[in-house]
Formats: sequence, C-alpha cells, structure tokens
Amino acid sequence: MKSYLKILPFVLVLALSSAKTKAQTNPADSTGVPGDNFDLQGALQMFQKASSPEDFERLINSQDNNVNNLDLNGDGETDYIKVIDKMDGEVHAFVLQVPVSEKESQDIAVIELEKTGDTTAILQIIGDEDIYGEQVIIEPDGGGEDGAYINWSNNSNLSGPNAGYENTYLPRIVVNVWFWTSVRFVYTPVYRPWISPWRWRYYPTWWRPWRPLHWHVWHPRRVHYHTGFVVVHTHRVGRAHRVYTPYRSTSVTVRTRHSVAVNNYRVSRSRTSVTGPRGKTTTVKKTTVTGPRGNKATKVKVKRH
Repeated sequence: MKSYLKILPFVLVLALSSAKTKAQTNPADSTGVPGDNFDLQGALQMFQKASSPEDFERLINSQDNNVNNLDLNGDGETDYIKVIDKMDGEVHAFVLQVPVSEKESQDIAVIELEKTGDTTAILQIIGDEDIYGEQVIIEPDGGGEDGAYINWSNNSNLSGPNAGYENTYLPRIVVNVWFWTSVRFVYTPVYRPWISPWRWRYYPTWWRPWRPLHWHVWHPRRVHYHTGFVVVHTHRVGRAHRVYTPYRSTSVTVRTRHSVAVNNYRVSRSRTSVTGPRGKTTTVKKTTVTGPRGNKATKVKVKRH
C-alpha cells in the first residue's frame, strides 16, 4: 500500500502531461486551411506599426513578429510575402502575395484603404477565400455590433483565422486610421505606389526562410494580436475593393493542394450560433449554390430562438 501511495503522484503527473500534450496537438484547434498560418489581425497591427508599405513588408516577413507561418507549396520552408499597392487616386489596395513558383502567385489578403475626409480614413483587411475558405474581413475594433457573446459550444466552427462573428445588435463604430504613420505616408504628395521588387527565388538579403512551426506551437504566439481587431461581414471600403478585384491572383497549385481542407472548412462554416447580450441565440446557416456556369451564390438563413 505504501509503495502504491509513493508512485501515485508520478502517475498523476504523467496523466496530466499526456492530457496537456493531446490538447495542444488536437487538430480541432485548427481549421486546417492554409490561412491558419497567416494572422490577419497581426498583419493589420504591423501595418499600424509600419512607417511605410516597404517597412510593412519587412515586418510581416520577420520571423520574430509571428505573423507569417505559411508554406503554400509544401517545400518545408516559409513563403516570402510581397506587398503591391494598387492605387487609384485616394484609394489604395495593398495586395499581400506569395510567389508560389516562377509562373504562379497566390494572393493571401488585401488591405483596402480609403480617405474619407481631410483627416479621416478607413481600412479593412480581407483574407482570400482560397486561403481562408471564405473571404475573412477584419477591421480595427471600435466597439458595437461585435459586442455579442460567442456561443463557444459551437467552437469547432469558430476556431482558427475566422474566430469571431459580427452581430447586428448595435451599430459599429468605424475607426479613423488617418493617424497611423503608414496611412499618412501613402497620402503624402511625394508618395509613389509601392511595388515589391522581389519575386520567386529572389528575396532581400535580410530575409531567410525558416521551417514552419506546428499549429500548437505557433498559435499561442500570435493570439495577442486579436485584441483591438474584429471579424466583420460587411465590405465598408467599397471603392478600394473594386480597384483590387480585377487584379486578384490565384494559383492552381495552391488551390489543388489545399482543396480538401478548404472544402471541409466550408462545410463546417455552414452553421454558426451567436448568443446576444440578452441571452437570445441566433443561428446563421449559409448554403453555397454553384450555378451551371460555375458561378457561386451564398444563401443566408437566420433563425432566432
């Protein structure tokens, strides 16, 4: 009996350690889509921190910032993300793009920025649907709509890059980003649109790829970026979005390689439950319909309980 009591603490420690390891490596913590490995909120915070689009490109590709962990072509090394400014007057679309090969590039996201007054501007970052399974729209959080409480009993649909939901209980406060240094920089009279000079296998001397981290290692390093930014479902920066759309680049290689994970994610996102501040639950069911010419339309059915 005494021997049993002596080894019992060690058995408990081993059991707890095993449970913790299992929880950390649980694939349900990740959506499985490639977007799990690029943090959109982190990218916006780097844009806020940057002094210019060139500096922004450096920040998102710096390993220490834990924004980028992408390996789209599966070569065992992280991808370099180039930034291209599609500018039209006072409208900017900063495209975040990975050269996948000599012939193909894949857009990861686009930061859409518009000047709305002499000292006002708004922006959003939109994650590409081939990378995130659907368009993921994120903006600085000014409070409002997203004050609803998430029903975490449905967290299998809310983990990963799209964790969050825009509710309709309160009007949103749209954040004025005019005083961000990078925003002021691109609206100076001497600014010329930044077009990254780097391409496949030709990268800046300061950058070296690294082996991508496993999800359970990388995820805790970037969750702190999510404070101050929120997922929404409304395109507020309409002109910039229209400027960007004709230039969107997609890769057949990326789409084929990640098709199973992306399709599985789209099925899991078809139903989302949100509990409002008064305890009322809303279920949003999304159904994607593909027409005879390959055009896709999404039907949204809202049921309040």
